[in-house]
Amino acid sequence: MPDWSTYRETARSRGALALELFVVMSTPTEDGPDLAAHLPNHLDYQRQLETAGHLFLAGPMSDASGTRVEGAGLIIYRAASLDDARALADADPMHAAGARHYTLRRWMVNEGSLTVNVGLSTGHATAS
Repeated sequence: MPDWSTYRETARSRGALALELFVVMSTPTEDGPDLAAHLPNHLDYQRQLETAGHLFLAGPMSDASGTRVEGAGLIIYRAASLDDARALADADPMHAAGARHYTLRRWMVNEGSLTVNVGLSTGHATAS
């Protein structure tokens, strides 16, 4: 496989978006502190990142059965580099407290669609 920048240029040359984002898979540590104790600070941090334009999408993940919340989360950042994204993830109160650990990967968005509907008079928005 080619290196990342070569692949990105190849994707762009064929007309793909080649939007680079950063994906964090955040999972509970086995012996870490209680997740619920750190959830308010984590959510405040996510709101700060959203306001600053760094948070693209985030939310909890189910277990493998799809029926239970297991404390894992998926976070997608907008950042200038992998190091910048790592700094955002390190500063997350869940990670800083040792309640969760994470893996971080670059993600090149090439295919798919996004539909957004904003009701101007109602203030209601949906995305699919």
